[in-house]
Amino acid sequence: MNLLQGITAILSKDLQIELRSRYAINTVLAFVGASLLLVLFALNAEQLPKSAQSALVWIIILFAALSSLSRSFVMETDKRTFDLLRLHSRAIDVFLGKLCFNYLFTLSVNCVTFITYIFLLGISIADSSAFLLVLTVGTAGLSGVATMLGAIVSQADRKGAIFSVLSIPLLFPLILILVQLTKVALIEDFSQHYLNDFWALVGYTGTTITAGILLFDYIWEE
Repeated sequence: MNLLQGITAILSKDLQIELRSRYAINTVLAFVGASLLLVLFALNAEQLPKSAQSALVWIIILFAALSSLSRSFVMETDKRTFDLLRLHSRAIDVFLGKLCFNYLFTLSVNCVTFITYIFLLGISIADSSAFLLVLTVGTAGLSGVATMLGAIVSQADRKGAIFSVLSIPLLFPLILILVQLTKVALIEDFSQHYLNDFWALVGYTGTTITAGILLFDYIWEE
């Protein structure tokens, strides 16, 4: 119960801050909207094959995430409230609370992005349940990496540049898996071969979240 209360307190704090400022959500939605229009009109995305359409939408989501997901930890160091968290919270509560906030934020943005993308391109989804499953698990993987790296770079000087440099190599295999699974969900049902890719996605997500929890203990003690 104490763990749940601690996570809820951190999540509630971050949600209230974001709802008051709306800085991250406005920035990300503006980026996503501009990117979708650019893809639609400049690249004629509706004429591209399904694999290219799947890749484009996840690339947009990737760069939208890079512009905002490190902010939850960076904000604590910029406002000098990180030490205050140390006094009143445990490491596991802070990390999981930030992870839940990043997950909810990213899932909301991803849903808006995919709904708009599918509507603009007139894409039909062949397997809706598989598509939703890939979206939810893929968002968890993306949030896990971003939360872990956000905690690491929050103590550095040039936070934005370091976050982007560290994130892309770690997120590259995740994006490749998500592109493949999204393409399959859009055009056909999952087969045994693609179920293996899905379990690879689950393994990647679980590994990154576990690694983040373990690494955050060392950051917390510094």
